[in-house]
Amino acid sequence: MAHYYTNNTDLKSQKKYITFQYRNQDLTFVSDIGVFSKEYIDYGSRVLLESIHLLPSQKSLLDVGCGYGTLGLSLKKVYSWLKVEMVDVNERALNLAKESACYNQLEDVTIYKSSVYENVKGTFDVIVSNPPIRAGKTIVFEILEKAYHHLNDSGTLFVVIQKKQGAPSAKKKMEDVFGNCEIIKRDKGYFVLKSVK
Repeated sequence: MAHYYTNNTDLKSQKKYITFQYRNQDLTFVSDIGVFSKEYIDYGSRVLLESIHLLPSQKSLLDVGCGYGTLGLSLKKVYSWLKVEMVDVNERALNLAKESACYNQLEDVTIYKSSVYENVKGTFDVIVSNPPIRAGKTIVFEILEKAYHHLNDSGTLFVVIQKKQGAPSAKKKMEDVFGNCEIIKRDKGYFVLKSVK
């Protein structure tokens, strides 16, 4: 069985176009078999996006485990000044994210393959992630821990995790790493967690 958090290139293709509105901006995402939440924008991502309010001083953003691009591209559409990088391990998801970026005419977006931060260079003002819970706690914790080294001073990490899928332990991990972690939203079991470097 192929999972969305693995790189399986041997899948049938059945592309689907998903329309989504974020803060009065219309977006269309290209989805397919073998990616996370292939039928619609998942509830966790929606809750996370609604919780994020960025300032003009926040210039750069990294989306870790970007899938077909929901978080990074939605934020770029609303906060047009952002320099956005997006990474995933799933090549199909990356190709879909690139297609979605073109479809929505979004420029200054760099989308590339990376297992967590493996190929990420430099630091960012904001890191966002709807982490791949099914990939296991080790991967999720790696996303949280190593975010610290990829954030600028005063940089912010935003993640969304369901309570029953480990939000309390993720909160504790973020407190250990950053010295702070705030639950900025709770919605239908989803927690949006925020830490500042």
